[in-house]
Amino acid sequence: MPSDSRILLTLLAAAALFPLAVHDPYVLHIAILVLFYVVLASSLNLIVGYVGEFSLGHTAFLGVGAYAAALLAQKAGWPVWATIPAAGALAAVAGGFIGAITLRLKGPYFVIVTLSFAEVLRLVANNWIAVTNGPMGLAGIPQGFLQDKRLFFYAVLAVAAVTLYLCYRFVHSNAGRGAVAVRESRFVAQSIGINPFGSAMLAFVLGAGLAGLAGGFYAHYITFVGPDIFQFSFMASMIIMVLIGGKGTLIGPIIGAAIVTLLEEYLRDMQELRLTLFGLIVMAVVLFLPNGIISLAPKLKRLRPHAPARPVSADRGVL
Repeated sequence: MPSDSRILLTLLAAAALFPLAVHDPYVLHIAILVLFYVVLASSLNLIVGYVGEFSLGHTAFLGVGAYAAALLAQKAGWPVWATIPAAGALAAVAGGFIGAITLRLKGPYFVIVTLSFAEVLRLVANNWIAVTNGPMGLAGIPQGFLQDKRLFFYAVLAVAAVTLYLCYRFVHSNAGRGAVAVRESRFVAQSIGINPFGSAMLAFVLGAGLAGLAGGFYAHYITFVGPDIFQFSFMASMIIMVLIGGKGTLIGPIIGAAIVTLLEEYLRDMQELRLTLFGLIVMAVVLFLPNGIISLAPKLKRLRPHAPARPVSADRGVL
């Protein structure tokens, strides 16, 4: 079994035991936010880390999922266990539509157009008052059976587990290897029969669907969705998490989500200084750890002292 799968299973098992040891609602809230951002960062990592395209419009899928879950719960009376998967499915459809346009572009054109889509959806949410309630947003979203912090924790843990499983299967599939090949060299990938657009499209749609799942959970947890969900603040957090943890890895976004969420909470009272500190941290990581904190693992392993060899006796073998 590959090492990353063992690490993922260990982390998920430890997370499942966490609510049994912690009873403070505030600590559980922070843990819920960490898992929520694990889903978001992992979904963005599929595009940034494996396809190699820098998307600034990932909040579009987060918002689509959040509004879809809110409307299905309020207008259609759907239960929570149905709205969250539906939110992911609708976000994946939106990802297919947006990806069909943006993935034909490269470099700064891709960045600008993806950002434009998120801004367009924000304007739609802000002005389509009959459906989205405009700037006032949708409040009082039903929480269903999720009436306790522990239940919310296990709900987002289930979403995170599904996300990490799908990411793992994609990365270790032919499509995932094809996406990495395209990221490294489009022309070499084409020469060995890989369809660059198809590989990138699959990663883009999967990432969009996972962001939609996170959005659906967020709507029920916060019980409010407004146009602000499309703003750049969520996008900035996701980018920082992926860069700090290590893009193009399965474990990196988890590390980044935990570090950034805890730092944001600890530095909440510092306002503008908090943004400055995050900027300095990102600069330091990009300059000195371009592959993220996860790249320290093999270096630390090499520095770990090895046990000295035991002497061998000719008569009795190892002493």
